[in-house]
Amino acid sequence: MHKRVYFFGEGTAEGGAEQAALLGGKGANLAEMSRIGVPVPAGFTITTAACNEFTAAGGSLPDGLVDEIREHLARVEAAMGARFGDPAQPLLLSVRSGARRSMPGMMDSVLDLGLNETVVRGLAARTGNPRFAWDTYRRFLHMYADVVHGLGRDDDAFERMLDHARREAGARDDLGLDAAALEALCGRYREYVASALGHPLPDAPLDQLLAAVAAVFRSWNNDRAVAYRAMYGIPDDWGTAANVQAMVYGNLGDDCATGVAFTRDPATGERRFFGEYLVNAQGEDVVAGVRTPAPVPDPDDGDPTSMQRRMPQAYRELVDVQARLEAHFRDMQDIEFTVQQGRLWILQTRSGKRTGFAAIRIAVEMVDEGLIDARTAVARVDPEAVTHLLRPVFDADAKAAAEADGRVLARGLPAGPGAAAGRIALTARDAVAMAQSGERVLLVRQDTSADDIRGMQAAEGVLTARGGMTSHAAVVGRQMGKVCVVGCGDLEPDPAGGAVTVNGRRFAAGEWLSLDGFTGEVIAAELPTRPSDVLQVLFEGRDASDAPGYERFARLMAWADELRRLGVRANADQGGQARQAVTLGAQGIGLCRTEHMFFGDGKIGPMRRAILAEDADERARALDALLALQRADFAELFRACDGLPVTVRMLDPPLHEFLPRGDGDVAALASELGWEPARLAARIEALRESNPMLGHRGCRLGITRPDITAMQTRAILEAALDARAAGVRVHPEIMIPLVAFPSELDDQARVVRAQAAQVMAERGERIDFDVGTMIELPRAALVADDIARSAEFFSFGTNDLTQTTLGMSRDDIGPVLEHYRTAGLLASDPFQHLDEAGVGALVRIAVEKGRATRPDLAVGICGEHGGDPASVDFCHRAGLDYVSCSPLRVPVARLAAAQAAVREDGAD
Repeated sequence: MHKRVYFFGEGTAEGGAEQAALLGGKGANLAEMSRIGVPVPAGFTITTAACNEFTAAGGSLPDGLVDEIREHLARVEAAMGARFGDPAQPLLLSVRSGARRSMPGMMDSVLDLGLNETVVRGLAARTGNPRFAWDTYRRFLHMYADVVHGLGRDDDAFERMLDHARREAGARDDLGLDAAALEALCGRYREYVASALGHPLPDAPLDQLLAAVAAVFRSWNNDRAVAYRAMYGIPDDWGTAANVQAMVYGNLGDDCATGVAFTRDPATGERRFFGEYLVNAQGEDVVAGVRTPAPVPDPDDGDPTSMQRRMPQAYRELVDVQARLEAHFRDMQDIEFTVQQGRLWILQTRSGKRTGFAAIRIAVEMVDEGLIDARTAVARVDPEAVTHLLRPVFDADAKAAAEADGRVLARGLPAGPGAAAGRIALTARDAVAMAQSGERVLLVRQDTSADDIRGMQAAEGVLTARGGMTSHAAVVGRQMGKVCVVGCGDLEPDPAGGAVTVNGRRFAAGEWLSLDGFTGEVIAAELPTRPSDVLQVLFEGRDASDAPGYERFARLMAWADELRRLGVRANADQGGQARQAVTLGAQGIGLCRTEHMFFGDGKIGPMRRAILAEDADERARALDALLALQRADFAELFRACDGLPVTVRMLDPPLHEFLPRGDGDVAALASELGWEPARLAARIEALRESNPMLGHRGCRLGITRPDITAMQTRAILEAALDARAAGVRVHPEIMIPLVAFPSELDDQARVVRAQAAQVMAERGERIDFDVGTMIELPRAALVADDIARSAEFFSFGTNDLTQTTLGMSRDDIGPVLEHYRTAGLLASDPFQHLDEAGVGALVRIAVEKGRATRPDLAVGICGEHGGDPASVDFCHRAGLDYVSCSPLRVPVARLAAAQAAVREDGAD
């Protein structure tokens, strides 16, 4: 029988950090800490493999697991000098989840296992603290009933009973309840549970433990965990480990505490020890945000509540431990700790969640400190993190005006940087609905829980009344890159009343607020924003020496460019977009959608005349007008990309997309053309198609209307020649779209080359250019060897290749895909992350076949997948030459391409 349970404690462990896939991140790090001598309460980890066995068996613990648990429980008892279920020397346990990648708050935990009415009295006698014992039993009953049986979630029954007990005792909070009040409350809890379930909770400690393990395994597939995995691309088959550990207590009295600390600031990345703690509390009190914590290090203002001043010995030990842990793991650590009667215990360490700002700063500064090398720094930063440095900030003048006229309402803790304005949503459900209707939203809550995950994702920013920098809202908001302000004590959300009060002012749901995630300010306005420091340096000429964030960004990107093999281009249709892309590091234009050029001022008219022309002369006049417009646009692209390739896709969409639809627009165009509206309406109707995405579009347009292909070819090459005459280096690439048959490309290539010969003869000079095609149909991928006879390059249009391979319309399939992901039928949206098994297989086939015919065939990707890190990794592995994405995704693709190269080399 394979091993399912691994012990840790007393300076030894059966596993280590290298076994995160089996032990989960939490279990692997607990073992590692024990091995290096960090004070960790003894325990054992039940593996992720056991979780998967449990799930496959329909929710039954695997055969033999109970015997392994008994064996390892005895080792924990020996290590801690206490016995599970023994009133004389009681050992209590926690059972916590722990996947290989951190999923904060998404799964369940049960604390204080091993209590019953006999043991709780023994615990009171053993500790000499009856209040502590009954408070612990109260917490256990609530958590066990909730996690194992789902009681109290819908009706807040436990909270109502607790509130009633407070009112009876005249207490402001839980600390005001004495032992007698808590004992009476436990009795009410037990009566409620027995009535709701039809039987009491189990008193046998082992029964409690096994039920809690099963509940933690089940929580891997709860709604919020499933949604979180879909959001962050975590595979469903990883499973979670269950970490069973001896309880230590931060709520035994005023010489006890619990807290969370970071070895560096998770919001800014500054190298400073940072954390929060609560005296006489359990760990759940900190992360739940039900009490506002005090700082761990003294914030230099002599705060008597800081841990540094109140518990100096434990603080000094914690400072030493955090330094050891960061040096050992070579990354910023998120540490959970407990002080029990003056003794420090470390309950968990993990790589801390951080903002994009912090991620880049920490990676770059750790290179400077000699902790990691540049390869590790590049590998460690989530590519999406660089988008945080491109996030907007508030316009300084507008912000100053808001401060001057008193619109700054309150200040909370700045947990997630950036600037966000939005309409107030008071529930996660409302936030999702408002965002889906196109509104910008701020989710405003008393505090968030894992159930708010979808609302947080939909919102521009999150604002909470309670909680600190390590609360759920702060941790998850930072990970999502959301603007986040927490612990705003002047905030009073009232979801039932549909409003929120901020410092005495009432705002209805749907009204505007703004959040400054750098300062924590809440502002009564829809403030305008301006570009980030990085964008100001790149596009507005700000001095880089005045923007340290830009300097770190530039260094990381330089390292990435040295490591990556894959080129990165941009999808751009206008000169301004191209300049932006090149400034952000694009190595050319991988896709210019020429149809987008026809919607500018004065351009749609000639295009419509060309479409509606009823004779060759009329069409020729319209195309001549378009020629001049296209030539100017292409020249601007070449100037922006001096020396870099520019791939121009010939006209692709169905012609009716350029024509008006409503009666008023049809009448206006008819008047402009001098036609009767009925005549124009009939002509438009004749051009309309029942399935236009698979109809008269792409190369089919050029084949039936070769004059369009000829006009665009002339415009491209004349623009290139003009640009070259002005000293611009040009490298035009002409791309024929939607080819299915080699004969289609042959036809269009002949038109292009004939027109090119004519242009060069007229101008008396030559210019090099390439002709290639867009692979976006399955048949094209399967006959790529024949297509490559005429194509000098391939560019995969993965948007349409995904549609045509899966038979899914990306415009209509959204609700179906959401159902598929919720039901577990698909791990991710194939229009966001490339479907490697299906669409990816066609890409590989086309690359192999194309290069068999033409070994020097250049191959890229220009669908929206080109900016998705997982898809970029696939493109690297598939041997493509470049990816092309939207301009603001260029830094993301550059970093993702470098990480793909690092992974291929097997680096850390």
